[in-house]
Amino acid sequence: MLPSSFRKQTLAVLTKHRVLLAVVFLLLGLFLTLLLSLSQGAVPLSFQQMLQALLRQGEQLQQTILWDLRIPRILAAMIVGSALGMSGALLQGMLRNSLADPFILGISAGAGLVVIVMVVLQVFQAWIPLAAWIGAIMTTAIVIFLGRSGNKISVERLILGGVAVSSLFGAVQSTLLLLAEDGQIQQALNWLIGSLNGRGWKEVTTAAPYVIIALIAGCLLARSLNLLALGDDLAVGLGVNLVRSRFLVAAVATLLAAGAVSVSGLVGFIGLVVPHGIRLMVGNDHRILLPLSALGGAWLLMFADLLSRLGAIELPVGSVTALIGSPLFIWLLYQNKSNS
Repeated sequence: MLPSSFRKQTLAVLTKHRVLLAVVFLLLGLFLTLLLSLSQGAVPLSFQQMLQALLRQGEQLQQTILWDLRIPRILAAMIVGSALGMSGALLQGMLRNSLADPFILGISAGAGLVVIVMVVLQVFQAWIPLAAWIGAIMTTAIVIFLGRSGNKISVERLILGGVAVSSLFGAVQSTLLLLAEDGQIQQALNWLIGSLNGRGWKEVTTAAPYVIIALIAGCLLARSLNLLALGDDLAVGLGVNLVRSRFLVAAVATLLAAGAVSVSGLVGFIGLVVPHGIRLMVGNDHRILLPLSALGGAWLLMFADLLSRLGAIELPVGSVTALIGSPLFIWLLYQNKSNS
């Protein structure tokens, strides 16, 4: 029988190796996908042409393609993916529910309803990203209010409130789409499905500061999430304020998801699948899980965006994430069942 101290040391070494392997895998995948995303598209660029364009040399058309179209789009994909990945990890940790994702609190329904109203009424079209962001935050605030039970926030009431609000807003969305004209329906669907087409430096510079601040704030909540994972009674015994902790986690997760929605629309499965995959690789320690979920989300959405524009017709990136995410999530569930 091995001494307990030796077993603990062995487990710590194995955990470090798994974390290091996961970091190397994600960084390598991110780098290779970045190179492919810069070089591939409607106008493929060789490595030499891509390098010249990056250095502001060579043909002006290639520089324009790289600096005005591909680079801001890639940065937008990384911003949205990292926000959704960490948001999903935060919500799964707060709700202690591995099926939670950034839209479980009604974020998608609130943002989508505001966008559809503005599209159908043809008002304030230039303010749609900001309106989607505000709609997502306001909807989450309503769900959190519904989730309050006395002086605490009930996880069960929070989930049920999110489902109820999402169903109500979804019904209103369907009714408005039935009353809309064909051109308006197409514009609304681009937001409801999720797309990075046409995203430029304006969207990147607007959303990046808020998302980066929220990512840092999310990492600072890792200790609280680790304590919440122990159960409410034990967490309270260790000095955790349940209401404040859950409110902070929900607020940061909502800001991340709302920031992502304001850039790309409603891109699904990133916040659901990525934390699952990272958890299988590195375990449940949120000090590691949260930053790696952000990194994994950035890589997966960049990869999905690359696939969306390789064909003759560009697909909405939300459709690609659904096509990738559904079988991947089934595989992750199978792996989780096999390991349990």
